[in-house]
Order: sequence, then C-alpha cells, then structure tokens
Amino acid sequence: MIPNVLSIAGSDPSGGAGIQADIKAISANGAFAMAALTALTAQNTQGVSDIHFVPPAFVQSQIEAIFADIRVDAVKIGMIATAEISDAIARSLSGHVSIPVVLDPVMIAKGGASLLQEDAVAALRTLLLPLATVLTPNLPEAAQLLGVRAAVTRDEMVEQGQALCALGPQTVLMKGGHLDGETSPDCLVTAQDAIWFEAPRIRTANTHGTGCTLSSALAAQLAKGLAPAAAAAAAKSYVSTAVAQAGDLSVGRGHGPTHHFASFYANSKG
Repeated sequence: MIPNVLSIAGSDPSGGAGIQADIKAISANGAFAMAALTALTAQNTQGVSDIHFVPPAFVQSQIEAIFADIRVDAVKIGMIATAEISDAIARSLSGHVSIPVVLDPVMIAKGGASLLQEDAVAALRTLLLPLATVLTPNLPEAAQLLGVRAAVTRDEMVEQGQALCALGPQTVLMKGGHLDGETSPDCLVTAQDAIWFEAPRIRTANTHGTGCTLSSALAAQLAKGLAPAAAAAAAKSYVSTAVAQAGDLSVGRGHGPTHHFASFYANSKG
C-alpha cells in the first residue's frame, strides 16, 4: 500500500521550495503527497518579496479535514511563520502522537529573507519540538533554537544535536552543509548516539529548497516504515542526486532548484 504524507508548510510559486518542493520530493520517494498551507509567498530564485500568512484557524481546518477522512502515515512540518500558526498545528496534531513527524525549522530563505517571526521561535521550541520524530535543522537554525553560535566542527554538531534532543525531539538530523570542507556531512543524533552520513560537496548555485526536499523525502521514507537512520540515509542519497543533476534544469537567474525527479528522467532516457 502506498503511504500518505501530509506536508504542513508555505507555498513557493517558483516551485523550488516549500509545499511545491515537498509534493515533488514525497512523490519521488514513493508516497502520496498532501498539503496544508501556512503561508503564501511571492518569491523566485532570487529572493522573497512578500508573505501572506494563512489565518491560524484555517491552517487548523485544513489539517483536521485531512485527518477526518484520510489515513496519514507521516507528517512533515516546514514554514510555520507565526506563533499562532505553531499553536494551531500543535493542537491539530495533539491527537495523533503515534504518527511520525519530521520538523524542518524553516527560519531564513536561501536569499536571506526571514520566514519566521521572532515570537514564533519560542513557540516552535516549546510546542512543536516535542512532537518531532526527527528535527532537521541546518547549523544556523540549530544555533538559533539553542541561543548559541553555530557549530563549526563535527564535535559541536553532535553536542548541539544532543542539546536539541533534550528539548523534546526523538532524534535530530544535524545538516552540516555550512561546515567548511569538501564534504557535506549530516549527523543523526539521539541522546545516546550519533550516526554520520557522508557525501561530497557539490559546487552549485542550485540549492534552493534543499532543506524542504530532504525533510519531505525523510518523511516519505518514515511513512514507508523505515527507521530514522535508514530513512535519513535514503533521503540524503536522494537529495545528493537531485542536487548533482540540477544542472539539467534551467530555472531562474538566482539559486535554482534541485532536480526532484532526476532518477525518473534518467530512466526515461534509456
């Protein structure tokens, strides 16, 4: 049976990030994608120019409508935008604690625009982190959640991942793309353990929506029954291919998107 994954996130009309990227990544990873919108953005590959927040009550209505009719095998949470929306999401999911939740703490767009209001950081920390099966911060996001400087070494990645686990998530996938070096290591951290996932660094401008894509692929793999470590390995492999093949696309003049369906296009060429 094909699993169902619900993404709760904002919209990116350029298609590289947000709900649009989530739907592509979930589909490419073998699950049926559903979406509840938290915000509408006006953006392209060069940046975000405007944001319209969806009323929190309507965010909750969308989520509750899905659960009232459709089996949900995993949830991915992306851009929450405001503290009120965070509260609406937490209340909507409070009766579904057995379902895996991947939480991507979206705070800043690739072009530098803030996607999370200041008071929403505290709400994210207190209301949503305890719901997460896997939290997927990059290094600046992890630092902001903890109120410390960003990790610059692998040891600091593990330490900050464990500190985040103490706030409620079952596991934390620390994304090491901001580290210096020729590799892009990620680390899946629990209170007792750390598992590293290695990949060569790909020098490209086509990295728009990589966090959305990874977290959605991870949610799809969890929905298929994989344990967090196996799901993280599959998701990282998928994203590495999507980034490596992004040059096949020609989308915009800024940070282009990843190639969500790279493997399907490759198979069709044969």
